[in-house]
Amino acid sequence: MVKCILILNGPNLNMLGTREPELYGEQTLDDIKNICYDRASKLGLKIDFRQSNAESELIHWIQEAPKNNAAIILNAGAYTHTSIAILDALRLTGVPIIEVHLSNIFQREEYRHVSFVSKAAHGVICGFGSNGYELALDATAKLIS
Repeated sequence: MVKCILILNGPNLNMLGTREPELYGEQTLDDIKNICYDRASKLGLKIDFRQSNAESELIHWIQEAPKNNAAIILNAGAYTHTSIAILDALRLTGVPIIEVHLSNIFQREEYRHVSFVSKAAHGVICGFGSNGYELALDATAKLIS
């Protein structure tokens, strides 16, 4: 049976390609989604790729994740630095979690240096642009094998 990985993207990531391209690059979220589908296929995995600007929707998806997914890859955007509710939901899942950021959050504003997601994540990948998603899929494949 092919294992499915839930890839969640938080607020403002739907604006990739036009939002601060000098920081986040020129690829759109659809471009990243296609990259993820290609990598997952090569790894023998399926993915469920989603984005929401709503914290409650992300929490709902996280809570439902273990029913159909072997792991979660999460770019929580700004909720990374603010959402204890997302942290609590992640801790309930019992599945491997990889945190991803396009930019290196540790080279940015000091308030971005704190990640609530990291407290539940098996690992963090940041600063590699869209390649971070591919690295996260590679790591996830190893974690669930």
